[in-house]
Amino acid sequence: MTTDPSASPQGYAGAIDCDLHPAVPGMDVLAPYLDDYWKEMVAVRALDRLNLNLTSYPQNAPLSCRPDWKPKAGTKPGSSLAAMQQHVLDPFQLKLGILNCLYGGQVMHSEDMAAAFCRATNEWIRDTWLDRDSRLRASIVVPAHNTELAVAEIDRVAADRRFVQVLLLVSGEVTLGRRQLWPIYAAAERNDLAIGVHAGSAYRYAPTSVGWPSYFIEDYVAQSGAFENQLQSLISEGVFAKFPRLRVVMIESGLTWLSGFIWRADKTWKGVRAEVPWVTRAPSDILRDHVRFTVQPIDDPDEAEGLQRLIDHLKSDELFLFSTDYPHWQFDGDAALPSGLPRTLVRKILRDNPLAAYPRLADSVGKPQAEVHA
Repeated sequence: MTTDPSASPQGYAGAIDCDLHPAVPGMDVLAPYLDDYWKEMVAVRALDRLNLNLTSYPQNAPLSCRPDWKPKAGTKPGSSLAAMQQHVLDPFQLKLGILNCLYGGQVMHSEDMAAAFCRATNEWIRDTWLDRDSRLRASIVVPAHNTELAVAEIDRVAADRRFVQVLLLVSGEVTLGRRQLWPIYAAAERNDLAIGVHAGSAYRYAPTSVGWPSYFIEDYVAQSGAFENQLQSLISEGVFAKFPRLRVVMIESGLTWLSGFIWRADKTWKGVRAEVPWVTRAPSDILRDHVRFTVQPIDDPDEAEGLQRLIDHLKSDELFLFSTDYPHWQFDGDAALPSGLPRTLVRKILRDNPLAAYPRLADSVGKPQAEVHA
């Protein structure tokens, strides 16, 4: 039996949106959460005049905001809770939505400055978004290029169970399976947090394997290659063998690369598995147990057929999580999912799969939330 949720936003009632983007409107909203030293540095270095948006998502690029979701001139898309409520939370009747804040604080070369801005961003998300709408949950932003500081921020913020995930960018300084990052995964696992790997780059190095692109389209399309590299790294380096309860969510990764990737990974592993003895199962089996993918963007000309084909190839209907990617432009109208999907699959994508991917979603709903203390 099939359903057509795109025919009406009511078809998504009770869904869990795994990718919503709140935008920091300016340095002034973070200032109250900075200590006196960093407030002085903001002034001395004129950081209050900078736009610290990640250049992976240029503010005026068409993909960065859907036309009917654009705010008035001079306002960042995604910076208004009221707009998010009006555009997605209320019309789609979402049960929960996970905030993934993409902001330049976590990619600054100064590790101490990055840590200060990540801390301030997490505090701002708590006060401005989570405290004002009980449907919202959030990811913890961390300075991943300093593992010690990242772990300290995870353990500090994890007291508030409305934070359900640690947010990393797909392109940084190292592949994500490297052992120097393992303390981050240990902190996530012990706090029942997922690891969210989102499209985007710290631009420490060229975002393609053959150098710097000339145009935004090259950068954006190349993101899927970065996801392949990071997924292979996480599997081959033994992250999931070391942390058997860890869940990784690939966010805004696209989907069509998955079939070819996993076939190649399985085939190659059979021939060279002696060099990675900790990988005791086929990569496809590890992926099914530990990795999930948000559905937007569905980069297939026939979206319903493509999604079904992926499920057949990967032999699981538990891999995909609902997302609108608000305010990014991935679909028009209410068609956040393609029509023609089986009703049981739609239910899994909208609610069951997200609840299984994020342990904190189920245990935090309806319970009092802990405070995050300085």
